[in-house]
Amino acid sequence: MAAVEIASVTKTFGSVTAVDNLTLTVPEGSVYGFIGPNGSGKTTTMRMIVNIFYPDSGSIRVLGQRMTSARSEHIGYLPEERGLYRNMAVKPLLEFYGELRGGRSVSAEVDRWLERLGLAEWGSHKVQALSKGMTQRVQFIAAVVPEPKLLILDEPFSGLDPVNAEVLRDAILDLRRRGATVILSTHDMRVAETMCDSIFMIFRGRKVLDGTLESIQAEYGNDTIRVSAEGGAAVMRGLPGVEEVRDLGQVQELRLSRGCDTQQVLCALVSRTRIASFSVTKPSLHDIFVRIAGAPAAEAASA
Repeated sequence: MAAVEIASVTKTFGSVTAVDNLTLTVPEGSVYGFIGPNGSGKTTTMRMIVNIFYPDSGSIRVLGQRMTSARSEHIGYLPEERGLYRNMAVKPLLEFYGELRGGRSVSAEVDRWLERLGLAEWGSHKVQALSKGMTQRVQFIAAVVPEPKLLILDEPFSGLDPVNAEVLRDAILDLRRRGATVILSTHDMRVAETMCDSIFMIFRGRKVLDGTLESIQAEYGNDTIRVSAEGGAAVMRGLPGVEEVRDLGQVQELRLSRGCDTQQVLCALVSRTRIASFSVTKPSLHDIFVRIAGAPAAEAASA
């Protein structure tokens, strides 16, 4: 069963087409990654799924039904723009949000989530006393109490340190293991590669990628070599059959032209310098992102 079905959806704002004839199916029980440059239509698509925005044309079904309002106890939404009542204490605020959505007391669930995300001692503090990372964890709890069937997270790891990002990651995957479907927007290609069952990329309002990481990489072929060699990227410039050299620091990534023989590239390299490592691999999601959206968008995705 599909958790979300989007059929031929278009959304415009004045003269700007934010989403252009989008068709997409999000499988139930999956972590589904949304990627794309800023302004590409990711957030607009998410807001249409939760019925904050309405499509100009096309249809959207969520959990088998057309949405009729933005309020549903079965859907949790963490927006990119964080917003909490800063003068309320953390625990009463989360109980208020949970009871508003679910129509029942969620005090026990709030306590469990505060403990799990390392905020148990902050339940009586006002939101305004929290750090940015703490506030983000509180808003995540607001999205998952009571536990939704569909969880939509717009840049959930933005601003979190590695420890808290790992805690949040474990919580998201645990919700998936317990049956929830997670739609996850991210600018971090490593997050998309390691967490998501399927990945959807939108660029200038249109779908350009949709599938598993393996199927997306297979579409682009085994045209990438990763090399570590004395002299670094400088000695790799101008190699025959190499279209681009990406300097990753200790390792360089070479993109080959169609039909290029990797053994010829290796021989040419050996004639120039000493090789520490040489491997033929599939292009990374970051590399594919760059090919589609260009270098400026890739720099924004890495920021």
